[in-house]
Amino acid sequence: MTSSTPIDYSQPGNEQALAYAQLFRTVEDLHELLRQQRRAYEALQKAHRETLYRLARAAEYKDGDTGAHLVRMGEISALLAGFCGLDEDTCQALRDAAPMHDVGKIGIPDEVLKKPGRLEADEWAVMREHPAIGARILGGSGVPVLELAAEVARTHHERFDGHGYPGGLSGDAIPLPGRIVALADYFDALTMDRCYRPRFADDEVMQMIERESGKHFDPEVARCFLAHWKEIAAKRDEINHRWAQTTP
Repeated sequence: MTSSTPIDYSQPGNEQALAYAQLFRTVEDLHELLRQQRRAYEALQKAHRETLYRLARAAEYKDGDTGAHLVRMGEISALLAGFCGLDEDTCQALRDAAPMHDVGKIGIPDEVLKKPGRLEADEWAVMREHPAIGARILGGSGVPVLELAAEVARTHHERFDGHGYPGGLSGDAIPLPGRIVALADYFDALTMDRCYRPRFADDEVMQMIERESGKHFDPEVARCFLAHWKEIAAKRDEINHRWAQTTP
């Protein structure tokens, strides 16, 4: 029969048991510390994501778009990143960062941003500043997801052939997240209704993406998109349906 009497560590011969007990308590304390650190890290990550989303919503309110665009941009960019072979952590980070692509529009005057019709050359020059403005808003924190969002904001209007802006970057000089978000943004813009035009049909947009492969878009990213476009379109439709069900 096992005795429940506590061990008296003060008695001779029990030194080893005392050492084991102290080691056990130390390990338990370390595990608890790690759990606390993990909870703190998760809370911080959640705060970063919430900050990103609220900043993106501010930009969308100014631009007259809806929150559904932000959700679509995050989900489509993450989905495309996975099809391009990026790991799950990177896809998740891009899901959080991609909706921030246009946050720099906060710094564009309303008379330019909301002007109906074509922009004049000087107005277009002002509009082309929004990627750099977004990068300045988001960059410099040292927080990985914010730095990724800054990179996306700065590079999503660059073109693979070097004719984009603001830096005129080309090819692999454009970070891969920027190349991915550029295509996701193009697809989302063309397949949704706008006040000045109806949406393009999906098959027509696929033809446009194929024509722009190697010019506007990274050929490999375009290839991955075209190979999986039905899955991407299904994700868009799912988000739109969900948004319609939850929005008054």
